[in-house]
Amino acid sequence: MSSDTVPANVIEVRDVHHSFKAQKALRGIHFEVPSGSLHGFVGPNGAGKTTALKLVCTLLRPRSGSISVFGLDVVRDVHEVRRRIGFMPDHFSMYRQMTVFEYLDFFAAAYGLMAPVRDRIIRDVLELTDMTSRRESLINGLSRGMQQRVSLARVLVNDPQLLLLDEPASGLDPRARIELMDILRALREMGKTIFISSHILSELAELCGSVTIIDRGTIKFSGSMDELLEHDAPESVLILTLADPPDNADDQLSNLLGVSQVERLEGSSKYRVTMERGSDDTNRLIRDILDTGMNVRGFAQEQKHLNQAFMDLTEGGVG
Repeated sequence: MSSDTVPANVIEVRDVHHSFKAQKALRGIHFEVPSGSLHGFVGPNGAGKTTALKLVCTLLRPRSGSISVFGLDVVRDVHEVRRRIGFMPDHFSMYRQMTVFEYLDFFAAAYGLMAPVRDRIIRDVLELTDMTSRRESLINGLSRGMQQRVSLARVLVNDPQLLLLDEPASGLDPRARIELMDILRALREMGKTIFISSHILSELAELCGSVTIIDRGTIKFSGSMDELLEHDAPESVLILTLADPPDNADDQLSNLLGVSQVERLEGSSKYRVTMERGSDDTNRLIRDILDTGMNVRGFAQEQKHLNQAFMDLTEGGVG
């Protein structure tokens, strides 16, 4: 494969097991990350997220199974994989007595970049992370949010095609978190693939187009956010609003074909109508309701909440 060719899946993890002595951290995990995606990796604390990230970025070797990044094996092609990725750990050490420029220049030099090139790249990454005005500031005097931006800028100095971010919003205040997410969206628009780990699904809901959920070392789900909402949903649920409903409206709705349950929402003319699996023909249902003489003012599909989907897929406690 040419070094310029980008496969459909930037990351492919196949039946990977990993353990630390007697503690099994990963139990045959399998997932893919599409090229150009912003992909969330979500699970409770202790689920195996950090272990999986370290395997993908070559800091650990899998006990069994295989991992490819850009079609390259993380064990056989370790140096080429490292050239193409940038890893931001959840806890990072910074040389706090350096200025922001000195810190970035040190890492750019470690990648073998010459001084004129380093200056241009550092200028670009500081602009991207909105840290240009802090170029000569000591890292020790920066807020947690600004230090997080410096760490992200450090990851970008070698222009990686894949970013692996472990809990990047940890410890940030709401404003700093929103600003960081805006930076990640900008990076995706530049063509980067971003694999971002978090234990909070709602934090990634508006950011990521796809997600992998891990719990106790096993993959519980991997796919798009829309597929997650539909995953293992046994029934279709409608929120139905009737105009001047009769007193026995819930009984009449319950007797319609394909309806398994009806619940009137307290103090309103709205009804939560649960359909049997496979009985999701909304047009037929509306026709059947009109045939009873009741008038429909409005209806909407009730979507499973992302947090509920996460809770349904994962277990309580720390694995």
